[in-house]
Amino acid sequence: MSETQMLPPDEGPGLKIPILFVLVLGLVAGNIYMYLQIDQMKTDIASMRENILTEVSNVRESASISSQTSRRHIDTLTADLQTQRRQAAQAVGEAKQDAQRQVDELEKELEIASKKQKAELAAELARVEQAAANKVEAVSTDVTNVKKDVAASKADLDKTIADLKRTNGDLGVQSGLIATNAKELQALRQLGERSYFEFNLAKSDKPYRLSDLTIQLKKTDEKKNKYTIELIADDKKVEKKDKNVNEPLQFYMAKYRQACEIVVNEVKKDRIIGYLSQPKVAVNR
Repeated sequence: MSETQMLPPDEGPGLKIPILFVLVLGLVAGNIYMYLQIDQMKTDIASMRENILTEVSNVRESASISSQTSRRHIDTLTADLQTQRRQAAQAVGEAKQDAQRQVDELEKELEIASKKQKAELAAELARVEQAAANKVEAVSTDVTNVKKDVAASKADLDKTIADLKRTNGDLGVQSGLIATNAKELQALRQLGERSYFEFNLAKSDKPYRLSDLTIQLKKTDEKKNKYTIELIADDKKVEKKDKNVNEPLQFYMAKYRQACEIVVNEVKKDRIIGYLSQPKVAVNR
């Protein structure tokens, strides 16, 4: 016996058609939705384009208005500037005229002041010249008077020097010129031969320093014009006893070649007045 092949039973077209129909409907619905979406997008794009155009138009209009406003402002400024320039030019001209007037006035004032100053200066110069002339005359007179005074003083000095006397001192040595008063002592100073030291010495228990020696008054006799003193020179003590007025008291010191002298011009009670005379040049040792 031969084997027989078994086939599945045929289902038929009833089920496939509904499924296909549903798919077709879904595709159609999807296309319709897509069409509607595309149409809406076109509408939105058109609306957006219209809005953009409107905005651009508004911006252009606003820019145009702003540009016109700016130009009008610039024109106004330009006009104001030109006006200001004209006014400035006019003002400069007027200021220049005012300045010129002021310069003219100042020049007149300066000329007047200069003339006044020159006149005052000339008057002052004349006054000064007159004062100088008077001063010169006065000085000349003073010089003449001074010359007369100097001549008189010199004549008086010469007479005073001529009246000075030379005498021997208490040591028997020829003394120089002896002064008996302040006037004669001044004359000796002007001769410049020796150094002179005045003293007004009162009686005291302590010796008095005079130049490079010490002197001490021991006693006075006003009626007889006598006095006694004690000298200390070169550490040597010397007593000059009962000496007379205007008598040169002579003593030697190691530093001088010539004798030193003390002359008493006036004797009072417990006081003597006189001077010390010493050589100007000391011996070099």
